[in-house]
Amino acid sequence: MYERFYHLRERPFALTPDPDYLYPSRVHKEALSYLRYGIESHAGFIVITGAIGSGKTTLLQTMMRGLDGQTTVARLMNTLLDPRELLESAMIDLGLDPSGKSKPALLKQLGEFLVEERAAGRLVLLVIDEAQNLSLASLEEIRMLSNLETEKSKLIQIVLIGQPDLRDKLGRPELEQLRQRITVSYHLEPLDAEETAHYINHRLARASIGTPLEFPLDVTERIHARSGGVPRLINVIADATLVFGYGEERSEIDGALVDEVIADLDATGVLGARSAPNTYASLVPAESASVDAAGVNAESAAAAARLRAEAAAARTAEDDARARQLLEREKQLRKREREMESRERELAEQRRVLAEQYRLLRAQSAHAPSPVAPSAPAWPPTHASAAAPAAPTSAATTAAGSTATVRRAHVPVSASASFRSKRPSFWRRVKTTLLGSPEPVLEDSL
Repeated sequence: MYERFYHLRERPFALTPDPDYLYPSRVHKEALSYLRYGIESHAGFIVITGAIGSGKTTLLQTMMRGLDGQTTVARLMNTLLDPRELLESAMIDLGLDPSGKSKPALLKQLGEFLVEERAAGRLVLLVIDEAQNLSLASLEEIRMLSNLETEKSKLIQIVLIGQPDLRDKLGRPELEQLRQRITVSYHLEPLDAEETAHYINHRLARASIGTPLEFPLDVTERIHARSGGVPRLINVIADATLVFGYGEERSEIDGALVDEVIADLDATGVLGARSAPNTYASLVPAESASVDAAGVNAESAAAAARLRAEAAAARTAEDDARARQLLEREKQLRKREREMESRERELAEQRRVLAEQYRLLRAQSAHAPSPVAPSAPAWPPTHASAAAPAAPTSAATTAAGSTATVRRAHVPVSASASFRSKRPSFWRRVKTTLLGSPEPVLEDSL
């Protein structure tokens, strides 16, 4: 529309939150520092509040753009959800499938996912925008999610972004436990007159192609007076000013043009009623109907004190029970670890013994001699000639000795002994037949 006329690359005051156009005002730099500190220190809950149009979403997108690849982010924009729907939305944004599961199964699935992410060295960040719309039950469900933690840090980090009503809601006695877990909290204040001038000209310079267009000081002061320093209202007035200037072909913007623009926007109701950006109606109902202009009466104050005391007692009892459960669980885990270590040592020793036995068997089989089949003795013995004794005493003795020598020469000692043990009566008959009487010497030699 007016970009070419004013030598702009794009519209500098578009209402969409663009991190490229974030003006680093004092409050925005502080809020960004608080966000980064809370994330890097693995704090519990981080709460950032600000008026409507104060730049919370732009600040959030700038923070998310600076995250590294070791951060898994789930971002919820629609907060008009009951507790179960809130849990399912967070799981869907984390890439989990919650369909067809009971709530305990959902919590178990989410817990296992968070443990896997922590084991991989990744941080899981749950960012809830427009958190002022969450019901008390949903906020309590979020508090229960923060119980997923290790001995050192939280498994999930939660950032709540909302309007000032969120602070009032967190101040309710029912949310005492959640409020005490908030470790980082910051409220975005509106810009002052000087910051408003820098904010407008910063965005013009970012969108300019050539020499940037600048709004003079009297123009920025008029815009600040009507917008209250809220960035979104500043954008509406500045954008309408450029549209009017383009329509009247004004290359320079002056105070008269801005006054005309503001009057037209007020007439059409675009800017709404004038109000302080940080005032809001309390969401905490009165504890008693008899409340005067100065505040709650003594009865409501006593009731609030009782509620705080009960909440503190319940919190102490819950913390003690939880500490005992954690201690018992730690003991069981240590016992199980010791048992597993002992079992692993036993298995390792068994594997070592089996390997050594297998090695010895292989070595013995490699060095063992090949078996040789025993040869059976020939039967009957061969009747070959043998040398006679040197000095026989008689012919009969010579013949008998010769026969015995031939038989002993061709029959092995072992076979002969075996044969004698089996047929002793036969040789006795032979000796008796040949010699006529037994001879002890020949008997022993046989």
